[in-house]
Amino acid sequence: MAKPTSSGPLSHPILVIGVAGGTASGKSTVVQAILDRVGRERIAHIQHDSYYRDLSHLPLEERRAFNFDHPNSLDTPLLVQHLRRLRHGHPIEVPTYDFSTYCRLPATRRIEPRPVVILDGILILAEPELRELIDVKLYVDTDADLRLIRRMTRDVAERGRTVESVINQYLSTVRPMHLEFVEPSKRYADVIIPQGGQNVAALELVTARILSLLDQAELPARGS
Repeated sequence: MAKPTSSGPLSHPILVIGVAGGTASGKSTVVQAILDRVGRERIAHIQHDSYYRDLSHLPLEERRAFNFDHPNSLDTPLLVQHLRRLRHGHPIEVPTYDFSTYCRLPATRRIEPRPVVILDGILILAEPELRELIDVKLYVDTDADLRLIRRMTRDVAERGRTVESVINQYLSTVRPMHLEFVEPSKRYADVIIPQGGQNVAALELVTARILSLLDQAELPARGS
């Protein structure tokens, strides 16, 4: 795990944690565990999903058929720009994405700089520019059948999808893109967490290390 990178106006360096893994692998559970253990007031949380490209210019049927699991579906250059702004102590305006219409909304979410930034998403370790900005790289590893069940439950309940559409999307884009981009990115992880948020022992070890790195970064500021 790398040391935190120095920022500008903040009194100590910013530690960027990346949480990657396949769709519905348990990334959100891992993020919530880190938020609870490290302290929400110390963390700025950003989701790569917020940076999906706006498809409002396309007919609805074309939006539904769009490959949302390919790196090109995400506005990663904007995310890179935002991470750099946070490192320099500046707030950012994170896009808001409507997954039922596949469009970016006018409203944004303001994120202030914090000592820790958590970034989560399936493709964050597949992007070289993002990897360079991440100090602690985590990969949540969960069996494919369990991930499919979780995704189906989530997309039907939260994103207005049908069971048939979720299965079709999984077979046509989700699984092929996972094998091409997500699974290979696991080799860049500092820590691989099997069983996701259910792996209490791994979460304890990871959060202890994060707290240690954060304390080391804050020591110079306390002594100044």
